[in-house]
Amino acid sequence: MSGLKLPRTLRLDPSDTFVFERPAEPGEWAVTGSFLFFDVAPETLAPKARAAFRSGFVGVASLGFSTLVVVSEATEGERDAAVSALARHIHDTLGAPDLATAEAAAREEIETAASLCAPAVGTVLALHRTSEDGGIRERFRTLNARPPGLPGADRMHAHARAFTFVETDDELEEVADLIGLMENPAR
Repeated sequence: MSGLKLPRTLRLDPSDTFVFERPAEPGEWAVTGSFLFFDVAPETLAPKARAAFRSGFVGVASLGFSTLVVVSEATEGERDAAVSALARHIHDTLGAPDLATAEAAAREEIETAASLCAPAVGTVLALHRTSEDGGIRERFRTLNARPPGLPGADRMHAHARAFTFVETDDELEEVADLIGLMENPAR
């Protein structure tokens, strides 16, 4: 391997499909995507767009958002393909004047993304983006497994969640018998 590392989108649960208007597909090469918000006042954004502003990495294939990315090994060919895909979006979707300008911007975004990948392969990264003093500030953090001995580090609780999302095609019928609950609260 060439030692080149890039972030890939990571989906640990289906929450990104609820949080973002357009979620990235798992495994896409990713960039921070702050360029999508340069001329935007975050307080004017709809809730899902505001969530994307606050914490969304951008998948270069879809221009969709992902809450998390994972540091991954990449080849030069994969990096070049990511640059090309992002350049096409920058030109076709975002209106760059020509492909050469779009490619230069895409290459810069990919280089910035690669600079985030100093931690070991497999390290999960999260982003917090804010609007400060007329600019955009990005803060990154790594998410690590809990050391042995801490709550949640054991096998039984390692994947415990406060809640889970379950996709279903079944229609649920909710019935609440409020009168019955008032008459018999222990029920």
